[in-house]
Formats: sequence, C-alpha cells, structure tokens
Amino acid sequence: MQAAPVRATAIPSFTDALRAVESLLMSSGQRTARRNAWTSVLEDRRRAKDRVEAQRVLESVMPS
Repeated sequence: MQAAPVRATAIPSFTDALRAVESLLMSSGQRTARRNAWTSVLEDRRRAKDRVEAQRVLESVMPS
C-alpha cells in the first residue's frame, strides 16, 4: 500500500487569502492607505488602553 502524497504547498491562511483579493482589487496606493489607517486605529486603541490604566493608577494613589 502506498502512502498518501505529501502536500508541498501550505494552505494559505484567511489573512493571506484576503491580502490576495485585496491586491487584485486595489491599487498599491489604496492598499498602503488602508494599512496605514488600520495601523493608526491599532495605535489609538493602544493609547486609549494606556490612558485608562494611567487613570486607574492615579485614582489608586490620590487621596479621596
């Protein structure tokens, strides 16, 4: 009995598939703009989380 052949290529992830579709539908400038916008969103979320944490620390050390 023969063993099943080994797949030589990896199955692309969902993200890889979305990027492939994106590259077909959008120009390079649009892709860059979208990625920059998403990076900004993630950075804003990080700063908001940091602000909340700083506020908690300040409230915990300030006398009532």
